[in-house]
Amino acid sequence: VHLVESGGGLVQAGGSLRLSCAASGFTFDELSIGWVRQAPGKEREGVACIATDRAEYFGYSVKDRFTISIDNAKNTVYLQMSSLKSEDTAVYYCVADPACWPTRSPLYNHWGQGTQVTVSS
Repeated sequence: VHLVESGGGLVQAGGSLRLSCAASGFTFDELSIGWVRQAPGKEREGVACIATDRAEYFGYSVKDRFTISIDNAKNTVYLQMSSLKSEDTAVYYCVADPACWPTRSPLYNHWGQGTQVTVSS
């Protein structure tokens, strides 16, 4: 399993950003895939996840602002982030496991290297 994130950067509050994660070594029918973030001094927090049955799960703080989608042909998962807030500033990790973990206990076995998202207010 190999996960490579891209698309992070600096954005103003209220703006949008799309993160991408190129996955290899598995298919989205075999593993659930999602995003976890970690802000400085805070614990890791599950952001979004698509399960193998295509059910979608979102953290409460991002629900209705973030969407998650997959492109099977490219084996890539996307996190579209809108109405960004300063509290969304964090390193965002692409993660995978047989099932989606609860957002407060994102104990995924497979992690990418992370991409920094900084929202300026």
